[in-house]
Amino acid sequence: MKKAAFIGAGNMGSALVKAACKAIGPEEVIVTNRTPAKAETLAKETGCEAVKGNHLALEGEYIFLCVKPKQIKAVVEELAPHLAGRVLVSVAAGVEIKDIQRWAGESVPVLRIMPNTPCAIGKGMTALAGGASAKEEHFTEVEAILAASGRVDRLDEGLFDAFSAVAGCGPAFIYPYIEALADGGVAAGLPRSAALTYAAQMTLGAAAMVLETGEHPGKLKDDVCSPGGSTIAGVHELERHGLRGAAMDAVLSAWKKNGSLGK
Repeated sequence: MKKAAFIGAGNMGSALVKAACKAIGPEEVIVTNRTPAKAETLAKETGCEAVKGNHLALEGEYIFLCVKPKQIKAVVEELAPHLAGRVLVSVAAGVEIKDIQRWAGESVPVLRIMPNTPCAIGKGMTALAGGASAKEEHFTEVEAILAASGRVDRLDEGLFDAFSAVAGCGPAFIYPYIEALADGGVAAGLPRSAALTYAAQMTLGAAAMVLETGEHPGKLKDDVCSPGGSTIAGVHELERHGLRGAAMDAVLSAWKKNGSLGK
């Protein structure tokens, strides 16, 4: 039996497969997808095994359900009669553990994760929760499988929608900002490729400063702003145009949408 099987090779499933192959080795990973060619392409890229049909995912001890929320009930019910000795790990947004548990059977350990796409390069952020049948060993095994994906944080499932609005949706909020900073650099005379590199590396470095120093972002911002300088002039423009309010509104809008996805 393989350690991990992934049903679904979309953007999120692919990111997790890549991370798992780095963490536990491609020989311990299998992947299947509704469109077999997609799984086969991913298998060639990572060295894991592609199989045809969800039932073959039962060759994995930990079965990661990387399917759309509207598809997960049918997939779990298909597998349910054969889940003895297996652990289900759901990636479906908005679908609660209690529902998956009902479809799978009360004795089946069920965990739920909420990852983001940077998991594919080891810079991700993933939330992890478990149902009543999940034991500590199941949590630690999932953490080991995802070890190469980035940070994994155990979180109360009731906060998953909020987590997803920040960490799951967040990359899509940051990319346009990086692009906009680069556009500003081009307007100021920088070559586009250079402006994009500078903006992206700056964002990476600023995020690392928050994580590695433990300083409040406001303090780090103040450290860059000299009295009467160019930085505080730029910060003034961002505040004048409502950057903070727009960011908060984006998170709250995503949070409200998350709450409706599993209904």
